[in-house]
Amino acid sequence: MTRLSVNINKIATLRNARGGKLPDVIQFAIDAERFGAQGITVHPRPDQRHITTADCYGLKDVVTTEFNIEGYPDERYLQLIEELRPAQATLVPDPPGVLTSNAGWDCIQQNEFLQPIIAQIKQLGVRVSLFMETDLRQIEHAAQLGADRIELYTGPYAEYYSHNREKAIDPYVLAALKAKELGLGINAGHDLSLENLAYLKSNLCTLDEVSIGHALISDALYLGIENTIQRYLYELR
Repeated sequence: MTRLSVNINKIATLRNARGGKLPDVIQFAIDAERFGAQGITVHPRPDQRHITTADCYGLKDVVTTEFNIEGYPDERYLQLIEELRPAQATLVPDPPGVLTSNAGWDCIQQNEFLQPIIAQIKQLGVRVSLFMETDLRQIEHAAQLGADRIELYTGPYAEYYSHNREKAIDPYVLAALKAKELGLGINAGHDLSLENLAYLKSNLCTLDEVSIGHALISDALYLGIENTIQRYLYELR
């Protein structure tokens, strides 16, 4: 079964646009789980423009499925992981100020940086996932670094899906086969939607988890969050 982790960054973005506490990020996470979400994902950025540090501490007390904290592994992020001990830490190579995650790790170039960080997080009992593109050599190095999983960056897949979905999925199939061969778990995320999710899942049979935020929250504006989560779960079946 592929688990659906709901990224709630956009809920915090909406709250922060007005100030105050509406919509309530903590209550939204509780309700998302009640409606079927099998995980909650957040990406607390240094500028606090959506999910804040305080949100992360509040969520730790209420998330009963899998709590996944994404981010660039600087001192601030590592302190969060050490103090909150989420189920999963997804390491993303985002420089400060980037709008959204749009590239995977270069594990070859960043070997000396990543290896001790991965070891440090795993010693806390937290699963480590690396945000990766479909380059097979890079995936091999991700395994050598000691990562538990990779999260495949699906932006290119989503971009080319409507033009040629067979060609769009091909590198992801090869990447998933390589990851499985190396003993890595497989997550996926970025621009996944009701339009392209089922085809991804049907071709990546060993997919452990998808993390979806922007499209899911956008769909919820029309369909309601309970109905939307159920529709995404249906696509994953």
